[in-house]
Amino acid sequence: MRGQTRTLIIINHAAARARRAWPTVQALLAGSGIRFDAHETTHAGDATTRTRAALRSGYTTIGVVGGDGTLSETAAGFFDDLEEREDKSALPSPVNRDARLALLPAGTGDDFARGLIGRREMAESWALRLIEHCRGDGASPPRSVDVICGHTGEEAREFICLNAATIGIGAEVASRVANHAGLARRMPGEARFLQAALGALLRWRERPITVSIDDDGPTVIESTSNLIAISNGTYAGGGMMFAPGARLDDGKMDVVLAAGGLTRAVILRELPRIRTGAHLANPLVRIIQARSVRIVTPEDHLPVEADGNVRGHTPATFRIMPGALRVIV
Repeated sequence: MRGQTRTLIIINHAAARARRAWPTVQALLAGSGIRFDAHETTHAGDATTRTRAALRSGYTTIGVVGGDGTLSETAAGFFDDLEEREDKSALPSPVNRDARLALLPAGTGDDFARGLIGRREMAESWALRLIEHCRGDGASPPRSVDVICGHTGEEAREFICLNAATIGIGAEVASRVANHAGLARRMPGEARFLQAALGALLRWRERPITVSIDDDGPTVIESTSNLIAISNGTYAGGGMMFAPGARLDDGKMDVVLAAGGLTRAVILRELPRIRTGAHLANPLVRIIQARSVRIVTPEDHLPVEADGNVRGHTPATFRIMPGALRVIV
C-alpha cells in the first residue's frame, strides 16, 4: 500500500442518491484499510474551497459522493481562483498537477461518469476503482481529461465545467430539476429530466443570438435559438446523447446549435431521438468543434447552466483546457 497517498472524500447529501450511497461506500473504504478523511458540504461552493485547501495542505486524491454539479464544484478546487491571478484573462492554473479526482456517482444523471466508461455504474463499483488506485493493485493509471473554463454575464463570473453546459431551455430544465422536491426527487434521473423539459417547453421562444467560434479560423454565426449546448462529454440530461462525437480528451468542445425556426412540435418529436444522437439528422441542428466560443444575445439574456448548476446568463464565454484534470477510472 502506498502510504503517501492522502485521500479526502467530499460528500454532498443534497445530491439525489448520496444519502443512500455514502454508507455503503464508506464501509467499502474502511474495510479495505484505505486511510481517508471525509467532509460533508454545507453550502454552495463549499466543495470548491474545501478541495483547494486540501490540495494545498498535501492531499493528493479527492473523491466525490454526489452528482455532476458536486463534481464540477470539486473540480474547480483543483485550480486557482480568479482573484489570485494577476492576469484576469489567463486560464486557471492547477493547484497540484499530480492531484487526482475520484468519482463516486450519486446524482440525478451522473453523465460525466457515464461518458467516461460508456455506461452507468453504481458508486460501489467506482469505490472499488478508488481502492485499487490507493493500493496500487495493478490499477489503470488516471486518465487526463479536458476541462472547460466558462464566464457569464457582463461581470464575467468564472466557473469550471467538466461535462456540458447549456444555454436557454437546457438551463431552464436544469433549474427545474434542481428545484424538484418530494416525490419528484425519487423518480429516475431520466424521468426527472423529461418532466422538467416538458414544463420548460411551455415557455419556448427563440431569441436572436451571435455565436463566435475561434478555432483554426474565426467563425461568426448569427441566427435565432433557445437551445445551445457546449459539450465536453457525450451525455447530458440524464443519458441524452447530445454530442455523440464528443471526446473528453480531444482538446476541443462540441458546440451543439439548434437554430433557425425550431417549434414546440419539432422539439417534442426530437426529444426521444436525442437519447441515441438521432437529432443530428435534423437540418436545424449542427455541431461545430471549437477551442473557444462566445455566445451573445443582443435583446434578451438567456440562462446558462454547467453540469446542472445554474451559472448566470449570457453573454457567455467558454474555453477548453486540454488534459487539465486527472481522473481515476
